[in-house]
Amino acid sequence: MEHDASAARQRLLDAALRLFAARGYEGATTREICDAAGANLSAIRYYFGDKAGLYRATFCEPLGEPTDPARLADIAALPLRPALTAFFREFLLPLKHSDAVQLVMKLHFREMIEPTGLWQDEIDAEIRPQHDWMVERLRTELGLDAPDTDVQRLAVAVISMAVHYYVGRELIDLLAPDLLASPEAIDLLAKRLAGYAVSMIEGERLRRKGEGDAH
Repeated sequence: MEHDASAARQRLLDAALRLFAARGYEGATTREICDAAGANLSAIRYYFGDKAGLYRATFCEPLGEPTDPARLADIAALPLRPALTAFFREFLLPLKHSDAVQLVMKLHFREMIEPTGLWQDEIDAEIRPQHDWMVERLRTELGLDAPDTDVQRLAVAVISMAVHYYVGRELIDLLAPDLLASPEAIDLLAKRLAGYAVSMIEGERLRRKGEGDAH
């Protein structure tokens, strides 16, 4: 019985994700979602409370649990390259376990255009903690008392390398499908991104010493 309930809830999530990504929160009706999931209207109330609760679940759940501050603290204690590898491995984890990532990205883009308020929640729960972690790690590596604008620039550049594999997934699958073809390929990608990031950090270190581009 518990398995049946879990499967029914997942069918609702899957149907809602497809319809919300295609039509937005206002455009997708609960009746359409239930019809697509083979469920009755009361199922939404039973599993999610209401349409807004279902929307929140489709917006957040396919990408896994929010960033755990304790886990980020554990990663911060590692040397630079292992810390960055662990950071990217966790960042890219949803690409391993969810075939729905592309739909989630479409839903997130739609949320930016047609906001319901969930995007700010996503920033607070996921994006800001990751950015703040990277800024602090860069500040430490560069031996600064406080992060400056260039540290912020570098943090955005480093994280953006991984973000592109989400927002550009369809293009990446077209141009270089092997990059995300398996869990092992994604683990290797995390390792490579860490290496690229180390090179970027070293370049910034040299720039600050006057050995690179002074501008």
